[in-house]
Amino acid sequence: MTRKIFSFFRNVIALLVIFVVLVIPNRLSDIYLDSFFRFPLEFLLLGLLLLIPGSVGKVLRWLAASLLAVGLIFKIADMATFNIFARPFNPIFDAYLLVNGKDLLNGAVGKFAAVLIVAMLVVVSLAIIVLAFLLMERVRKLLTIQPKAGVISLLVLVCIWGALWWAGSPRLSTQFYDQLAMHVTNTRNSINDMKDFEQLLAQSDEAKIPDQGLFQTLQGKDVLIIFMESYGRTALDKPEFSEHIRPLLQAQAEQLQAAGIGVRSAYFTSPTVGGLSWLAHGTAMSGLWVNSQVRYDSLVMSKRESLNRLFHRAGWRAVGVMPAITLAWPEGNYYGYDHIYHAYNLGYEGKPFNWITMPDQFTLAAFQRHELRPENRSPVMAEIALISSHAPWTPVPELVDWNLVGNGEIFNEQATRGDSPETVWKNPERIRLQFRLSIEYTLQTVVDYVLKYGDENLVVMAFGDHQPAPLVTGDSDNRDVPVHFFARDPNILDAIAGWNWAEGMIPADTGPVWTMDQVRERFITTFSAP
Repeated sequence: MTRKIFSFFRNVIALLVIFVVLVIPNRLSDIYLDSFFRFPLEFLLLGLLLLIPGSVGKVLRWLAASLLAVGLIFKIADMATFNIFARPFNPIFDAYLLVNGKDLLNGAVGKFAAVLIVAMLVVVSLAIIVLAFLLMERVRKLLTIQPKAGVISLLVLVCIWGALWWAGSPRLSTQFYDQLAMHVTNTRNSINDMKDFEQLLAQSDEAKIPDQGLFQTLQGKDVLIIFMESYGRTALDKPEFSEHIRPLLQAQAEQLQAAGIGVRSAYFTSPTVGGLSWLAHGTAMSGLWVNSQVRYDSLVMSKRESLNRLFHRAGWRAVGVMPAITLAWPEGNYYGYDHIYHAYNLGYEGKPFNWITMPDQFTLAAFQRHELRPENRSPVMAEIALISSHAPWTPVPELVDWNLVGNGEIFNEQATRGDSPETVWKNPERIRLQFRLSIEYTLQTVVDYVLKYGDENLVVMAFGDHQPAPLVTGDSDNRDVPVHFFARDPNILDAIAGWNWAEGMIPADTGPVWTMDQVRERFITTFSAP
């Protein structure tokens, strides 16, 4: 009796596990009780497949087990990438994540332990396939107790499923097949996209851009292209943030106007969301849509002239200010910088803000000291990444007197106060609060820098690199980021009048929205001689 009960429960568990794998959504935000009240066609077809006898049936069961395991692995991967990048996992474009993960493990636990962990993951993946096969074997034995009755019952259920589908029932599901098919389609499209992008890179436009007259309107100006981490449109549209940030932007616009500095604002559409900031940098600087790691890798190996190189060609000193760079960065060679400032040569001797190497104010102060303070110099074109608004958003820095920034030790007390990331990230509301505070700090830093150092020869374009992760934005497909253009020289503001950007720090809701790959071309056509 006990054995029969045990066998009954094992059968129920096998059926239940297979059912859950087939119907569970591939994004965490869609998982709720109602998600499992579905009638999956795959469940019935799998039952029919399990009744095929002999060696052919066994081969088909192994194939089905592999598909079930692969589908489950893809669903888990989708859950992770949806939560971070607001999109499903792409086996072509996201393969680099596996390499980055291994490198991260090498640094965190050592090479041997990293290899061991990778080997364990491979074993777990194979174990999932074996487990899927064993579950199917359990269900097959149950069906073969009365094989004819099993076949008839399953065929009747398939007919019922078809009738309900024809009647438009919302409880039917082919989700498992649809998601596998989506990944197959995405993989095929990604391979084709790689080929298309390679052809696009082969059509270099450098011969079309003459040196004479290049950026003529900006001659003698220092041009700063500033990327602000995770500063997305959600900061201006989501009431939880906008009720604080919009008044801040309005107040900043009034300060700038009183100081004689003009500002115009609009929105860009970023190629990424939630992370992968380098895709935004590559897109804006190259003038090509770089929305995947594969495209980025192809770009940095190409001869496509970056905006940085074009400025260098026109007589500017081109520098990159990347305070988050802590390892070798061979990709930086593509951009053509005369010099790269990274985490170890900006001169910061203060304490890090958890994962953030240094506060934004120090980054801009160090850049000002190293590049713009010296006399008898060439004009500078700088690409600057500000990272204080990067997760974990704790602790949030505060502005100090620019004259007291020094080597950064003044920030030590700020860097060690406040709650830890572990404490903050236990509460979604607290996460969003810290995010909002960090965005406010970065905006205050940029505007305060422009107010203090913004002379007639300073031109600044500052914009977000991407929207924050969905845990901040909620379920939104919007990828827009605010952009602000600062200049004291009225001739520069007149030059961009045709952009139709809103005056002040708040973009117009119905104003123009450029894709980020338009930045390079707009600089060339707007500021160069005809």
